Parts: sequence; structure tokens; C-alpha cells
Amino acid sequence: MKKIILPVLFGMAAMGVSAPSASAATLDDVKAKGFVQCGVSQGLPGFSNTNDAGDWTGIDVDVCRAVAAAVFGDASLVKYTPLSAKERFTALQSGEVDVLSRNTTWTMSRDTSLGLNFTGVNYYDGQGFMVRNSLGVTSALQLDGASICTNTGTTTELNVADYFRANNMDYEVVAFEKADEVVQAYDSGRCDVYTTDASGLYAQRLKLTNPGEHSVLPEIISKEPLGPVVRHGDDQWLDIVKWSLNAMINAEEMGVTSANVDDMRNGDNPGIKRLLGTEGAFGEAIGVSNDWAYNIIKQVGNYGEIFEANVGPDTELGISRGVNALWTNGGLQYAPPIR
Repeated sequence: MKKIILPVLFGMAAMGVSAPSASAATLDDVKAKGFVQCGVSQGLPGFSNTNDAGDWTGIDVDVCRAVAAAVFGDASLVKYTPLSAKERFTALQSGEVDVLSRNTTWTMSRDTSLGLNFTGVNYYDGQGFMVRNSLGVTSALQLDGASICTNTGTTTELNVADYFRANNMDYEVVAFEKADEVVQAYDSGRCDVYTTDASGLYAQRLKLTNPGEHSVLPEIISKEPLGPVVRHGDDQWLDIVKWSLNAMINAEEMGVTSANVDDMRNGDNPGIKRLLGTEGAFGEAIGVSNDWAYNIIKQVGNYGEIFEANVGPDTELGISRGVNALWTNGGLQYAPPIR
């Protein structure tokens, strides 16, 4: 699909110009074309990346698949648009994509001045730094005078500025539009440090010539709640995307998995009955079938399943649940109830 590039709308409110809104008919448009158009990264292992067969995989991709399962009863009815950090918001604003699920940080300015709505958090993250082991650096506080590679159009540049200023250190930014350009620049030695979300550092390290020669430093310098985004102006579509994520989180808390969902569907637990559509009309309330969440869990899995499959300890990334554990296990993942 040809990308539609419009003027960047960040800060348009300051110029007295309103950002475009959804037409309040996104669901109708999605049904008419027969698929969800999802904006994803240009390749971030574990989050949105193509495998050897050319299929898109990752925790962000599974959010897209969950939305398709909710709308169509078929998680495969998704088409993907790879977007750079610079392109991602204009692609959503212009209607090129229906939902942006691309390791995107929820901030106040993005939520209030771009004509967009964040629908939740599918990964709690924070910005970190990666360096070559040969530098002998063990703390970010030792990076005075370093050159730092990162992406343009992201919160990382602002976070770096804040951190280095607060610690009275000098630095030089080497910025690129595409993530792979940043990786290549760092790998070739054009900069001393690579900074992005910590999850991204673990993912991009896999692309380096010698991954074992690089380490992620212990400091986390920011809050980076990552989640899917939709346009302002269409509350129904906002609800569908929001509750598709919430359904996966609630399912994990209730012990409902892709393997046992059929048995659970026939049980007597009232909360599970509401989740799986055998009691109430919660799907109809947002414009989809009442078995919307059943289809999500059956075809995509609960939140714990997609975490473990894409980024968990048994994957190449090897990330522990940490703050992304359920609230019942000491983490931050928590979804409102379906009732």
C-alpha cells in the first residue's frame, strides 16, 4: 500500500489548527474492506517483526490479531503497514491505518494534541542504554561526552536530554529515521551508545554482528507505557480496540487460556461467562458478536500467552514478566472488569 505522507500534526493545536478525527464509522469501513489495517514497526523482534516465512509476529502484532478476532471472528484478517517512528502518527491521522500497534509511548502531549487516543498499555517499559563491553562502562553515569545513536521523532531524544542535563553530562546525538539505520550505525561504530526502550535494546541486540559483545546498562531513565492507538472521534472503535486488550488481560487473571477456553466456556463462573459471551450482551454493546472475547482467546491467547510466546524468558529476548506481571502477582497489568 502506498504511504500517504501528510504534514506532521504534532503541536498543531499551538497553531490554532485542529487535528483530523475519525469519521465515527471505522468499524463500518473495516467491515467493508474485510480486514484491519494495522500500523506496526519496520522490524522489532518480539513486538512486530516478520519471521522466516514472511509472517508478522510479536506482542504488538497479536493486539492487531485480537482486534480482527473481535470484529470478524478471524484473527488472520489483518494487513500490516510497516511505519517508521516519524511516519506512524500521520499514517493513523490520515486514515492509512485503522490502529497503530507499534511500541508507542503514551504521553500527555501525544494524547491531547495529535487527535489520537491511546487504548491501554500492552507493555510497560522504560528507556535504557546499550554499550559495547569493550568500553568498560557499567553505568549510564559514566557516559559523559558519549555519542548516542537513536531514532528521530521519538521520546528518546527528550529523555536523553533530560537525563544528561540533570547529571551535568555532555553528549552528542546521532539520529536516524529508521530503526535499522540506528542499529547499523551503532554496530559499525558511528556512536558509543544505543538508546531506546529497554525492550527494544534486547530486541535490536539480536541484529548486531556479535550480540554477546554488547550489554544493556542497569539504569532505566523514563516511564514508557507502550500501547495501541486510534484516532479521536470514534468511540465505538476506541472501545473495540481497548476491550480487545482488556479481554486478554482479564482472561489471564481468570485462568482462561487458548487451550482450556472451550471447557471454561461451559463452566459456571459468572465472570468467565460474561467474558466468553455465554451470559450478557457485552459484545453487542461495542458492535461485535457476543463471542468476541472467546474468539480472541481461542485464536490469539490471553495476555500471559502472548507475552511468553513473543518476549518471555524462553524466547531469544528472554525478558521476565517484571512490571508486566498481573497486579495479582505484583505487576502493573490490570484490566477493568467485564460486567
